[in-house]
Amino acid sequence: MEQYDAIIIGAGVIGTSVAYHLARLGCTRVLVLDRTQIGAGTTSQSSGILRTHYSVIENVRLAQASWKAFTDFAAYLGDEEASAGMVKCGYLIAAPEGAKLEPLAAALRAQQDQGIEVQLLGRSEASSLLPIARFDDAALIGYEPEAGFADAYLVATSFARTARHLGVKIMEGVEVEELLLEGGKVTGVRTSRGVFHAATVISTQNIWARDIERWTGIPSPVVPERHSVLALEGPEAYTFRMPVYKDLGSPGMLYCRSYGGNQMLVSEGIVGETLPEPDNEQGDISMDYMVEIGEQVAERFPSFDAAGVASSWTGVYDVTPDWNPVLGRLPDVQGLVVGYGFSGHGFKLSPAVGLVLAQCALGLPTEVDIQPYALERFRNGHLLTGKYGLGAVS
Repeated sequence: MEQYDAIIIGAGVIGTSVAYHLARLGCTRVLVLDRTQIGAGTTSQSSGILRTHYSVIENVRLAQASWKAFTDFAAYLGDEEASAGMVKCGYLIAAPEGAKLEPLAAALRAQQDQGIEVQLLGRSEASSLLPIARFDDAALIGYEPEAGFADAYLVATSFARTARHLGVKIMEGVEVEELLLEGGKVTGVRTSRGVFHAATVISTQNIWARDIERWTGIPSPVVPERHSVLALEGPEAYTFRMPVYKDLGSPGMLYCRSYGGNQMLVSEGIVGETLPEPDNEQGDISMDYMVEIGEQVAERFPSFDAAGVASSWTGVYDVTPDWNPVLGRLPDVQGLVVGYGFSGHGFKLSPAVGLVLAQCALGLPTEVDIQPYALERFRNGHLLTGKYGLGAVS
């Protein structure tokens, strides 16, 4: 039996961020447990897009705090060898006349009110940034020049390496089988490698977060949902200098970014395939689906009408009813802190979420207010539902 100050379940980008921030705050007797390997779960399936654009202001605040870390990740970690693999290419988001127009305008104003640099562009200005796309139907175009994309796996392993240097212990290939409780208080975990004790346990289990319900009886409103990603190869280059693009006018509310050379990474921003059980193995992508996405892409990127599929994969989101995470302490179990249900936003928010969960676990004031993310919101009706619809940029 080993004693720790805190145990973290899950070594994805959220769990490793929590471990790093705990250590930075002086709590170094920390154990991180992962059923497989660091960053090998849903983190490794991330599209890596970084932006502060959300229609839920609480997410904007977390994303803004995270961006400060991503901007100079090596300096943030105090490790000159650390890298987030950042490509700062900007982020374009556009809507035609219709239901998405006013929500987009409101979200852009909210970003500006937070002090985030956001520009409103004309169609010709947008075309100069992303010349392979057409904007003739765009009624409103927002541009976040400081956005871009990065490498989620690289970020997770960098957090983990620095945490280890600070004294954190990370064990891979260890499955947590039971949360140990005594008198309503956390005392540790039982695992495939034995029992480990701590008065604080932080669950960052994403699609496996229903384990919390099994261990404690507290409802955990999260379901695994599979999404497909394609890399299309077209006749024109989608260079790293060209911005990420979010198309609120397409049926699938597509998001696109450069994948190097003439390749475009593209996926839908709508509800995906609900899975009966947690499973992040690769799923099947039908030819019909590929054709459907290809047709939507060709509507926005005309030269990609002749594009071929260079590669494809699936990723799984841990989805809550309002498509936003549950963060903080569970009041019915003393010593249990959770961070799950990121619904595709986890990587973008990971530095700030790691910090606030570490602060919460240590009983400190949090850098960003996480009360709106409390589990209780599903009982009191104060949901954090985005204005573009479920599955989109909340």
